[in-house]
Parts: sequence; C-alpha cells; structure tokens
Amino acid sequence: MNPSSARELARNQILFARSYTQSLIADIDDADWFQMPAGFKSHVAWQVGHLAMAEYGLCLFRQRGRAEVDGSLMSSAFRKQFSRGSKPEPDPQRNPTPAEIRDVLARVHEQTMLEIETFSDSQLAESVDMPYAAVPTKLGALLFCSHHEMLHAGQIGLLRRALNKPPIR
Repeated sequence: MNPSSARELARNQILFARSYTQSLIADIDDADWFQMPAGFKSHVAWQVGHLAMAEYGLCLFRQRGRAEVDGSLMSSAFRKQFSRGSKPEPDPQRNPTPAEIRDVLARVHEQTMLEIETFSDSQLAESVDMPYAAVPTKLGALLFCSHHEMLHAGQIGLLRRALNKPPIR
C-alpha cells in the first residue's frame, strides 16, 4: 500500500472511530459526565478529554510539532488534565464543562481533518520516538489514533451501561 492510500485509510479510520464515539456520548446528560460508578476509576468527561488530547498528540503534534493554531485548540492545562497517566477528577468544579470538552474535541478533530490532507508521503514515512504502537513512523501515529479511540470508546460504552444507558446499535 502506498503512503497516500495509507493516509486515506488512516483518515477514514479516524472518521469512523469519531463517529462511533459521538454516538456513544450523544445521549449522556451533562450531569452524568463526571459520575464514577462503583467499580470504575474513570468518567465520561476524562475519556472524552483524553481522546481530544490524544488526537492532538498523534495527528497534529507528532506530525508537525507545535503550531500557532494549537493555542486555539486546547490549553496546556487541558492537555495536562487529560494526558496519559492523569487521574480523572470527579468534581465538576475542577474540570472543564462537558460543553467545553466537546468543543475541544470538535476543534482538534476539525484541525486534524484539515491538516491530514497536507501531510506528504515522505513526511509520513519519517520515524518517531517512543512511545508508539506497532509502526514507528508518523503514518503509524495516524493509524494508531483510531485504534486508541476505539479502545476508549469501549470504556465509554461500559460507563454508559453503568449509567443505565441503552447499548448503541
């Protein structure tokens, strides 16, 4: 598979994963975003904030470093609050609102879809440092983005069930 078609595959996988995530969160009330049901160590807000942060990291930062537009996508405090290894904070007052989290998710995704079309085949073949999954290239980071999102979509699906939401069909 040539890099251009692989880039298109990665783009389509990212779009599919995001559509699925959106279907999972569409009917979750804002009041439930910070609920941590018994036996759970996370909540919907952290999962969604983490997805925004990860898409930024994998699809934008890993591809081209920091850019001027990044400040309008998410704050550094947001990145830190939802980064790998951070702990979900159940107090809504110590979090961005669900609307703010959804806005960051949408802005990062929109910017990713704009920029992904500009990534050259030679750029996508460049190697990346750890951490990476499976393929140590910039293309590998794009491909991993959808896999990572689906993993967290599964966690959102479990949270939905614990919040007494019906399964998505």
